[in-house]
Order: sequence, then structure tokens, then C-alpha cells
Amino acid sequence: MSSQFSYEELAALMKKCAGLTVDPAQLEGSPTMTFTEFGLDSLGLLAIVGELENHYGTPIEPGAESCKTPSDFIDVINASITAGA
Repeated sequence: MSSQFSYEELAALMKKCAGLTVDPAQLEGSPTMTFTEFGLDSLGLLAIVGELENHYGTPIEPGAESCKTPSDFIDVINASITAGA
């Protein structure tokens, strides 16, 4: 993974953690579409946060698992990665 978390990485983690196949372009191109509309529930999002904490070796900002949209989630994750660097 790069130093900035991307929609491609989010789509890969959605597949790995929740079994959902989502086009990264659709995640990025639909900024108001919610995780629920993509089929991802709170447990799936929590699993993704755990994967990211393990990968980056830094805690992710509290509340990341409560983000409603992929756009908001990407922003929180990148802020957490930058702060933890």
C-alpha cells in the first residue's frame, strides 16, 4: 500500500474483509453513496479498520468505523496515517 490510502485499496479490503466486489471507480465517483448502499455493514467496516491498523502499525482515528461514505472514510484514514507517521 502507498502512503495515501486509495479507493483501490478500499475496494480490495471490502472484498477481503466482507466479500464484496466493488469497482473502485464507483466508490470514488459516487461521493454521497453510503457504505450501506454498497452492501457493507458496520462489522465489515470495523474489520477494514482493524486491517488498516495492523498494516500501518498506528491507531486509526476513533469513529472511522462510523463513517457513512467511502469519501469520508478515505479522508479519516489518510488523516490518521499522516498523524501516525
